[in-house]
Amino acid sequence: MKKRFISLDISEIGFGQALQTCLDLAKAKSPSYACFSNVHMVVDAWDHKEVQEAVNQANFAFADGMPIAKGYSLMYKTRQERIAGMDFIEPFLDLMHSNKLRLSIFGGSMKTLAEAEKKIRQDYPGISGIQCISPPFRNWTDEEEKGWIDEISDFSPHVVFVILGCPKQEKFMKKFSSRIPALLLGLGGALPTFLGIQKRAPSWMKALMLEWTYRLIQEPRRLWRRYTYTNLKFIVLFIWFLLLGPKTKKE
Repeated sequence: MKKRFISLDISEIGFGQALQTCLDLAKAKSPSYACFSNVHMVVDAWDHKEVQEAVNQANFAFADGMPIAKGYSLMYKTRQERIAGMDFIEPFLDLMHSNKLRLSIFGGSMKTLAEAEKKIRQDYPGISGIQCISPPFRNWTDEEEKGWIDEISDFSPHVVFVILGCPKQEKFMKKFSSRIPALLLGLGGALPTFLGIQKRAPSWMKALMLEWTYRLIQEPRRLWRRYTYTNLKFIVLFIWFLLLGPKTKKE
């Protein structure tokens, strides 16, 4: 695969505008999807063309990670606001509540989905319907995928939270977005944080771009290899692009 200096086309947009635009897409039931791009996703997209295409074909690729937002701002001499999935989920649910929209959640364990449904029904009673689907943690057959897409379409949600983790959720959204008349949001780890299953880093760590360190402390066995590889590679690629790439904002 021929590599590019930038793997992802990050959407230059503010937090409030992102909320409103996603709400408009959801209310219109327009087949669409949005990704929340962090360092892991950027490096994965650099390494794998399929991931790069999935994110670049999204309606939006929000700057989820602080290094992405700060890096974009530095590279293109602008101010890109961070739009993290963990920050986005609650105000967006509040908008869904106010507008009486329907929600599907695809991904996660049965236990997690049961907790999510209970909390959302309690805290956001204006959401007019909730559907939860927990696909198995293995490769899926074509028949299974078709069944789930039909099930979601029959429920007719305005929004689908896709909770499969990166890059599985990005590939899923690219593959099936055109077949689902709804807004798909790849929220990954945002749902466990929303439920309090995982804790967020304190504000000072987020400001210093050390949120990954906090997550590493919580899940060292699962995350140390990923963070060692992706963080180092991101730094190298960013410096390379900063020195050799264009110094003006993208058109």
